[in-house]
Amino acid sequence: MQNKVIIVGAGLSGATIAHQLAKKGYKVTIYDKRPTIAGNAYDFNDNNILVHLYGPHIFHTSSKEVFDFISQFDDFFKYEHRVLGHIDDKYVPIPFNLTSLERLFKKEDSDYIKNYLLTKYEMGKKVPVMELKNSDDQIIQQFGNFVYEKVFYHYTLKQWGKTPEELNPNVMNRVPVYISYEDRYFLDTYQYMPLHGFTKVVEKMLDHPNIKVILNTDFLSIAKINDDKIYLNNQLFDGEVIYTGCIDELFNYQLGKLPYRSLNFVFKTINQPSFQDAAVVNYPNEYQFTRISEFSKFTSKPTNKTIIVEEYPKEHTLKDIPYYPIEIEENINLYQKYLSLANKIPNLHLLGRLANYKYVNMDVAILNALKLSDKF
Repeated sequence: MQNKVIIVGAGLSGATIAHQLAKKGYKVTIYDKRPTIAGNAYDFNDNNILVHLYGPHIFHTSSKEVFDFISQFDDFFKYEHRVLGHIDDKYVPIPFNLTSLERLFKKEDSDYIKNYLLTKYEMGKKVPVMELKNSDDQIIQQFGNFVYEKVFYHYTLKQWGKTPEELNPNVMNRVPVYISYEDRYFLDTYQYMPLHGFTKVVEKMLDHPNIKVILNTDFLSIAKINDDKIYLNNQLFDGEVIYTGCIDELFNYQLGKLPYRSLNFVFKTINQPSFQDAAVVNYPNEYQFTRISEFSKFTSKPTNKTIIVEEYPKEHTLKDIPYYPIEIEENINLYQKYLSLANKIPNLHLLGRLANYKYVNMDVAILNALKLSDKF
């Protein structure tokens, strides 16, 4: 059984390492409890509109290794993501930039603030909002407080159920303030989308004679851990197991449940070619939803109708899909205890956002999978 590998989860992490190991000659079996592959990146075609069932997924990376890997599996077209925020009844670029400033302030005020910012920061600088808010400079602090209140505070409460101060600073730093007119949401070297969608990408990754995919099957219903060993159908499994699910579920929540944030999606089909001016519009301060995504705008193909989705964040329960680990000290400490249990099992490998309890983008998930495959 030395060349046998079980992978739990058919998302991007699991599919990437499955593809790499299959090429090396390993016999790979993938289990996924869902009826579909591609995990939360699953998408499907609805009247020539590629719909992302679990919210929009945009590929971006500065890693040539990652881009070269994923671009093997589909034709990729250039896509630069732009987001608007609905603030004070106006639509402004997100991340907050100098255009946002000019749209929300009178000209004389925005000119003064802009010129003052440029005495403190170089044009093009990206500054965390908490750095602005906590500045000793009164003008910088006032500007930071404005952006914090209008863009970050209420959105963060809705998205995470926490104030910005309660979260790991890395979460807040993902969306800095741009001291520039740059209006792209991501600044990575490679910003592309797969022509036929992420499901087709994963399908091609898994199209190998050494890979067997078993869907609609919860691996944990046929496997158990006993004395730091993994048993499959009551038989000791001596091959390697790569696990991409929730680590607390793997150990039957014996130390307590790790908190996550989940989402409810409300899809709407609208009989008009366009609904909004950007693929994604954030609503930090109004409504219960955080944002509206319009799928036709991810491909820019003309359509007679359009499909949108509203996102409603919520507390995660065992009946929900876990989307976002809540990286605060208390939760990370609990994760470390589960990690200690996992490290006692020599043939167990943790991979992906849920198993590592870390919020990572798709490119990092792929890179981590490539790195783990190199160790085999």
